[in-house]
Amino acid sequence: MLGPWCPSLFLHSFQRHKMTSTSARIRPWETFSPDPAFGSNPFQARYTDTLSVFHHALQRASTLAAIHYFDQTISYAELNRLSTRFALALRHLGVEPGDRVALYMQNIPQFIICALGIWKAGAIGVTINPMNRARELHLLLDDSGASVLILQKGLYQEVAQEVLADFPAVVPIVTSAREFQSRNDERVITAEDDVDCTGVQNLADMLGAVPDEALVQTLLTKAQANTPAMLVYTSGTTGQPKGAIVTHSNLAVDAELFREWMALEDGAALVGLAPLFHITGLVANIVLAFACCAPVILSKRFHPVVLAETAQEYGGTFIIGAITAFIAMMNSGEVKRDHFESISKIYTGGAPVPLSVTRQFEQKFGHPIRSTYGLTESTALALSVPRTMTTPVDEHGSLAVGVPVYNTDAFIADDNGEPLAAGQVGEIMLKGPQIVAGYWNKPEASDDAFKNGYLRTGDVGYMNEEGWFFIVDRKKDMINASGYKVWPREVEEVLYGHPAVREAAVVGVPDQYRGETVKAVVSLKSGQELSEEELIEFCKKRLAAYKYPRIVQIMDELPKTATGKILRRALR
Repeated sequence: MLGPWCPSLFLHSFQRHKMTSTSARIRPWETFSPDPAFGSNPFQARYTDTLSVFHHALQRASTLAAIHYFDQTISYAELNRLSTRFALALRHLGVEPGDRVALYMQNIPQFIICALGIWKAGAIGVTINPMNRARELHLLLDDSGASVLILQKGLYQEVAQEVLADFPAVVPIVTSAREFQSRNDERVITAEDDVDCTGVQNLADMLGAVPDEALVQTLLTKAQANTPAMLVYTSGTTGQPKGAIVTHSNLAVDAELFREWMALEDGAALVGLAPLFHITGLVANIVLAFACCAPVILSKRFHPVVLAETAQEYGGTFIIGAITAFIAMMNSGEVKRDHFESISKIYTGGAPVPLSVTRQFEQKFGHPIRSTYGLTESTALALSVPRTMTTPVDEHGSLAVGVPVYNTDAFIADDNGEPLAAGQVGEIMLKGPQIVAGYWNKPEASDDAFKNGYLRTGDVGYMNEEGWFFIVDRKKDMINASGYKVWPREVEEVLYGHPAVREAAVVGVPDQYRGETVKAVVSLKSGQELSEEELIEFCKKRLAAYKYPRIVQIMDELPKTATGKILRRALR
């Protein structure tokens, strides 16, 4: 087993948040809300670690639903037993507190069962996007030092089997989306869930092998609030994926912020639109469900009609996801107003939201979409539109992303990190109990991410006189496609791997559906021939679906500065 996490290094990083600055700034959003949780009477989270949040739900809703998955329901009591079985199975494998266990799967019950079991065993989860291919999986396994990889059967055969040859110490455990349900909806549950993985440990067999008498309460102790719960990878602003260290406290507090800010009632079913591997799904589908003693409705992966049908079937009330998902549902001829009858609280974030889309959506489904703003490093929620207010629009037709939620501070900074006046454009800075302390094994990147105790988001925006925040652009060259961040250099490295490519540059271009899409501009080596379609297919095999370029342009020569640097802004 790989060595456990070192708490002293993390504590050093955590101390960064103890710094204070800009205390004399005016915070106008504190004056326009009647909610006493602002300002003089700050909001107090009830729990400060994920297991305490789960125990709260277990005590109050033991026999009630924790997960709805097609035609089957898992109660909180059963989720407790299954996750304890998995924690014991991990201990049997030799997993110790601080070891990393990777989750490489879609929105299926096993993700929640395993995440909870990981926390009960004192280990650290590592979320991996199921769209990641071999190159990306290799990088994340290497960086995280994960010793166990739980994944769906199709991903094992298509991707992981080859990668694991370089990681002989990593134990793979396979599972299938067909488990925990019997409906087998062919729109989302397909042959990839039937792959033969003979010789690989099976999750169902492992859970069944744990004797009932072993299900003791000793693994249900309180987690340490400021120890890592998950490594959630983000490209951030440096290009190479970095594992944001999301603590048990980050998850618990941000889930509490969601619950209070959106005024979610106990038992209110959550629609699992956001991917569970993503920070939003992790907080707003898993831990938030625990905080509300509520069920989360899962349907494996996003399919606009399947998700709408299951949400209606189980009476979903709250949903959050990328605006592209709502556009897909709006443009589907099969998703009707009745499907959204019970879903009164609808939120989006992660990508620019066109005003025309929000108006069309509300007209069709009868409920408004409210904006949120956050990033992996803020454990999702940092800014949002209050539930009782209409989202303001600036003179350019841009929707505000909100105001700081409870116990959260934000301001617009100049290049030196100093506050700018209302209306001036600069970098959005954040501070609050949900902000992560740094990145896994990257102390320099962790230090660079903060200025005077505030997180440097890398996003450019401004705050108006009333305290509303608006996004203008990204600070650097990050592409935001359907809510997923794409760093151009990663795509360029793949492009340069093609033997015909001489030069390559990648930029984001506007896309009505995805917000932005990836465009590659290349020049070819002398005597080489290559079509745009061939290069797109080359990238498609080597990158996640949201990363590969949808548009390719071949030029004789790329524009450059006097020093030979390619001019991305000219290509845009």
